[in-house]
Amino acid sequence: MPEFKGLDLARWSGGEWAGGCPARLAGVSADTRTLAPGALFVALRGARFDGHRFVAEAFARGAAAALVDRDAAGAPAAGPRLLVADTARALANLAAGYRRGLRALIVGVTGSLGKTTVKDMAADVLARRGPTARSLGNWNNAIGLPLSLLAMEPGCRFGVFEAGMNHPGELQPLIDTLRPDWGLVTAIGPVHLEFFESVEAIAREKSALLRALPPGGTALLRRDDPYYGLLAAAAPGRVLTVALEGEADYRGRLEGGRLEILEAATGETCRVSAPLPGAHHAGHALLAAAVGRAQGLDWASIRGALESFRPQPMRWERRMLAGVSVINDAYNANPVSMAAALRTFAGVACAGGRWLVLAGMHELGESEARRHEELGASLAGDPWAGVITVGRLGGAIAAAALRAGVPAERVFACADHEAAAETLRRCLRPGDAVLFKASRGQQLERVLERWQALGAPGVP
Repeated sequence: MPEFKGLDLARWSGGEWAGGCPARLAGVSADTRTLAPGALFVALRGARFDGHRFVAEAFARGAAAALVDRDAAGAPAAGPRLLVADTARALANLAAGYRRGLRALIVGVTGSLGKTTVKDMAADVLARRGPTARSLGNWNNAIGLPLSLLAMEPGCRFGVFEAGMNHPGELQPLIDTLRPDWGLVTAIGPVHLEFFESVEAIAREKSALLRALPPGGTALLRRDDPYYGLLAAAAPGRVLTVALEGEADYRGRLEGGRLEILEAATGETCRVSAPLPGAHHAGHALLAAAVGRAQGLDWASIRGALESFRPQPMRWERRMLAGVSVINDAYNANPVSMAAALRTFAGVACAGGRWLVLAGMHELGESEARRHEELGASLAGDPWAGVITVGRLGGAIAAAALRAGVPAERVFACADHEAAAETLRRCLRPGDAVLFKASRGQQLERVLERWQALGAPGVP
């Protein structure tokens, strides 16, 4: 973890020290469970928690100081406290202050899907050229992004950080903290429609990342995205494009498990084993490759980074369970990513049957019913041995699948995780494959956990 001077922390946050000003602190943490000795503990407040209750525990675990709201200044403490008006705002200010002193090239990543995967692919590529920091996991919100920035070592040459949002106006404060040199937009799709009037409104919100770039910055965009024109117009400087269809600076062609990348400027091609299956993941790899080439990396280095890539948990995470091929892609879902996952899974080699375990997609607003009905209808005619759905929204998928002609004996509408796990235990056999896909709030991994607990598939 980087070290910080106590005086700098006060200056960046706009706070004042009580109980002494530490000369140096080693890192910043908002979680006493992972806090390292010598760190600054940030006492955040939320709807259901108050970090000020854990200040004493933080000091007991070795915190060098605590960042606290002024209205909590009277609480007993065993060490120095940095008093501020609002700890969440102060955390963002700390990160922004630290960012101003960094010499690294900072790449901001946003989009409707694939942010974490692209962020990690791009960081893996850039790491072949020099020390590279990245967002911790999928920490892309008003808390995670500042903490990720504050964990970046000052000697890093590059930093790749994702910025997410689900309400209008949420992205701009993150960008103000990040101050990206380059901006990358993965794709635009019908996500968070509960809070936005249209997909175009989502594209406009995402374009804030590009408008914030300096004149000498670089935007990296999907040329085959429907909102490419809107996004490109927001970029003040160079725009590099990738595409699987049509012309672009970097064109990709996916054939089998191989991705061929053509660089328009040089005519050079690079063939890599696709790090993950599916056209959507090929697009992610194209963006990462474009970042690397724009930083002068040779094709061998890019190939090595992409072919050794490993995704975060629950993002096309594959394993074998008692002879069944299990693909856990249930970290999140929206209509675009759901359709992409289904297309990809339909092409997965399988000795037995292909099974689906599906649940709801969240934050779709007034389009919720229609989007789930469309998903269910799309299952007709495809090679599914069985469709298992979970919960209320899963029931809507199942009902639409039945109306579209999926045979009733292949559709299992389950009220909860337990019933879905029991259906898996009863129906699957070695040689089958099963895909888990839903929005994160559906906690679909609980079906997998319960299924494992019930025993191997096919065993009474």
